[in-house]
Amino acid sequence: MLFRQLFDLESSTYTYLLADETGREALLIDPVFEQFERDRALVRELGLTLRYTLETHVHADHVTAAWRLRDALGSRIVLSKRSGADGADLYVDDGDTVGAGAVVLAVRATPGHTNGCVTYVTTDQHVAFTGDALLIRGAGRTDFQQGDPGALYRSIKEQIFTLPDECLLYPGHDYSGRTVTTVGEEKQWNPRVGGEASEVDFTGYMTNLGLPHPKQIEVAVPANLQCGRPEPGALVEAPSWGPVVRTFAGVPEVDPTWVADHRAAVTILDVRETTELTGDLGRIEGSLHVPLGALRARLGEVPREKPVVCICRSGRRSAQATAILEKAGVREVANSTGGMIRWRALAL
Repeated sequence: MLFRQLFDLESSTYTYLLADETGREALLIDPVFEQFERDRALVRELGLTLRYTLETHVHADHVTAAWRLRDALGSRIVLSKRSGADGADLYVDDGDTVGAGAVVLAVRATPGHTNGCVTYVTTDQHVAFTGDALLIRGAGRTDFQQGDPGALYRSIKEQIFTLPDECLLYPGHDYSGRTVTTVGEEKQWNPRVGGEASEVDFTGYMTNLGLPHPKQIEVAVPANLQCGRPEPGALVEAPSWGPVVRTFAGVPEVDPTWVADHRAAVTILDVRETTELTGDLGRIEGSLHVPLGALRARLGEVPREKPVVCICRSGRRSAQATAILEKAGVREVANSTGGMIRWRALAL
């Protein structure tokens, strides 16, 4: 199984990508709206077909990217039947399964943080994704959004702590840089629900947390009850000047064949060293030359009236040039994929 753990810094949310390495079908758990481009790029670069996005619950701290991913990639949205949300393609409950190729997850209902919280467990019970029900040395708060400490205590004890002690637990969030735990660890060391903690102990702990509400709650909950469907006009439009694709590394790139066909409509910025311009790879006629090391000092020489396409030998230095220009406020800019090596290989 291909597995990636991704992180959104603003909300401290973990997103998980699981895929069948043979069939290349994938699942994505708890995607974040602002990380849509990142996640779509990763799916594309790994050669995957995204079959489902799975929500562990209706989130209050971030807006899901489920709707955007469905719109872009055709994936289906999975939510608990008890979530109260509209717009999902598949509503699941305790005992159901969701799969993509050989990757199959069993659903365990774990309400208490919200009514619709679920934990997804691999069929071999080696890995579980607990959302906000059980965190690393913590548990999801129970002071809003149908929160019920007694229900959460029973969910953890009966649905999560009954998994094998060696089962790896991946939470929906962590605020201290921790990435994974195990059932055995949490049964022993979780300060809220581990050891000999009773339901009364747990309830007393949870009702006295005194935490402020999540900063995005007023936006996130209504949006997530619609599976993250944005209001009309809320999305930032994709670049209209060309077929720009942002990579998993965050670099906007454009195919060199398109650049060659639209050479008059863009400024081609060659950021190689001067000695490279007369080498075997040659130089694109009409391109502007500013070496990467001098670009910050010579930003004023780069025209702004047309989109800028950066190029170098392999596309690596020009990717950094693209980042420099974006930081300087150049909005219409992209890297020529593969640099002059690909340009020559395509006989452009």
